[in-house]
Amino acid sequence: VQLQASGGGLVQGGGSLRLSCRASGMILSVFSSATVSWYRQSPGQQRDLAARFTPGTSSHYADSVKGRFTISRDNSKRTVYLEMNSLRPEDTGVYYCNFDTYGGMYWGQGIQVTVSS
Repeated sequence: VQLQASGGGLVQGGGSLRLSCRASGMILSVFSSATVSWYRQSPGQQRDLAARFTPGTSSHYADSVKGRFTISRDNSKRTVYLEMNSLRPEDTGVYYCNFDTYGGMYWGQGIQVTVSS
C-alpha cells in the first residue's frame, strides 16, 4: 500500500486548496473501514491533527480549522480529500494524510501548503 498526496502549493490568504491522498493497492474493504486523517506540521511545530474521519461517526476538526476545512472520501477512487477554504498564513505547513486500518497504519508523503498574507 502506498499513499500518494497531491494538491498543495502556494495560495494567497483567503484562497482555497484541495488536497488529495490516494491509497494505491488498498482493497475496498480496508479503505472503507479506515479512519483517515490529515495532519499538519507548521514550521518549528509538532505534527498536529487537522481533520479526521472515522466511519460511523461525525468528522472531527481542530478548532483552528473548524468551519473552513472539510474532509471527505471517495471509496471508488480510494482517495481522501481535504478541502481548505478561507486559508490563513497560519495554515502554512506540511500536510500529511494518514490511514489507520485494521491491517496497519500508513502515512502519505508530506505536501507543502504555503499561504501568503
